[in-house]
Amino acid sequence: MAAASSNAESAPSPLQIVHIVEDDEQLRLSLLDLFQSLEMPADAFENADDFIARASREHGGCILLDVHLPGVSGIEFQGKLDANGYQLPVVFMTGHGDVATSVNAMKAGAIDFLQKPLSTFELLEAINAAFAVDSERREARVLLQTLRARASSLTPRETQVMGLVASGLMNKQIAFDLGISEIMVKLHRGSVMRKMEAGSLAELVRQFQLLH
Repeated sequence: MAAASSNAESAPSPLQIVHIVEDDEQLRLSLLDLFQSLEMPADAFENADDFIARASREHGGCILLDVHLPGVSGIEFQGKLDANGYQLPVVFMTGHGDVATSVNAMKAGAIDFLQKPLSTFELLEAINAAFAVDSERREARVLLQTLRARASSLTPRETQVMGLVASGLMNKQIAFDLGISEIMVKLHRGSVMRKMEAGSLAELVRQFQLLH
């Protein structure tokens, strides 16, 4: 299982769970037993509605999703995850897969598309890859939230200066564009660097790009 990383700008990733969505009870229980034996947290759901009703939106991890679910199919369910507040990477599994279905699943952002009967090695490889993607996405979301909080502390003028600095303009050009002195530009620029906690111009530019 991918280890969660942390730094000054990101909190440790939450518990990562394998969310099994499979209508075949025997396979659901078999997968739960497998993950339990490997000490990997897992939960199981019979269909899409069961998942929406019971699955936490706070935990990380991935969804191990059967393509051919009763009612809402796996592919349809994948397309509705974001709208229902879930941002978990998906690993598909199917006993009746075809090229077109797998291509559509991968285009929609699936991490992998596994054929039943499942190979334990391929399954764990796909789960670990999905966990890694989940960790990266969550760290990126935490970073963006942090940057938005810092940017909210900027004055309207500082926000203008940040944008112009990020666009590559020199202090003299910014002063001309804003109709203020170059000294004021330097003061605003210094304040922006402090409030955004940017250690360099390159870092400030990257922050601006992430925010926009």
